Amino acid sequence: MQFKNLEPEDIMKIMPFVGRRPNKTCDSGVVDSFLWREYYHVQYAISENRAVQWLMEVDGEPYTAMPLCAEEDLEKSFYELVDYFNQVLKKPLRIYLADEEAVQFLNLDPVRFQVTEQEDLKDYLYDGEALRTLAGKKLHKKKNNYNAFVKAYEGRVEYRRLCCSDRDEVWKFLDDWRLKKGDDVEEHLDYEVRGIHEILKNCSIMPVEMGGVYVDNKLEAFSIGSFNPLENMAIIHIEKANPDMRGLYQYINREFLIHAFPSVRLVNREDDLGLEGLRRAKMSYNPVDFARKYSVNQIWP
Repeated sequence: MQFKNLEPEDIMKIMPFVGRRPNKTCDSGVVDSFLWREYYHVQYAISENRAVQWLMEVDGEPYTAMPLCAEEDLEKSFYELVDYFNQVLKKPLRIYLADEEAVQFLNLDPVRFQVTEQEDLKDYLYDGEALRTLAGKKLHKKKNNYNAFVKAYEGRVEYRRLCCSDRDEVWKFLDDWRLKKGDDVEEHLDYEVRGIHEILKNCSIMPVEMGGVYVDNKLEAFSIGSFNPLENMAIIHIEKANPDMRGLYQYINREFLIHAFPSVRLVNREDDLGLEGLRRAKMSYNPVDFARKYSVNQIWP
């Protein structure tokens, strides 16, 4: 396999391999790999026109992800990765964020592979219709915040679908948002901002939907998502909003789904990174399930 750095022009080459097998994680497409390509030094290879293979790096050590391929090609593609790590890299295979469906399908030999659930990295899955309506007792507080925002900014608020020509406004919003965060933040935030910039610069070829909320004609929130057709699922990769406006997060959350993904069955809002505050926020939206993820480590002789 010949691995190369993931570049914008590679997106169209990879897209035909997306959605070929069951996978409810946020990593089931290509957007997250592109968004974090600088942070994780993402490379890819297309193997015999049947699978996209990944090569990444954490703390200077190589690792990979489950291949993008059809289910009938998964076993062959997986062991091709094992051979590459063992024979070319002279390393044991390491996979992070392996989806549950792949782990169950492969049913790996425990003598050869240690499979461990990554509890803090499971994705939160929500009922699409529930998030579009905010109906019911469990989402009553969310609906109240949403209504409070609508009332406070009545006649001044507008939801718009964002396109490439809006990128300067989004960049200005991101500059302000990052400035408010200050210096005492996780290192990955700066990589996330750079990844968003890259998506916006190349949005004409990216498989994403984008939406923004304007108040007094100023962008105050935006979201970026993609669609997994096999699972009929929206994946919300990015959601940023002015935290000083009560109900704005609830507003962009709901309006983005209504306009960009009006009929999806599931919504994947990614993981909580093991952060207690983020966990509480995600649980407050009443998830219906989780997309569980696993590490796979080859037991080296």
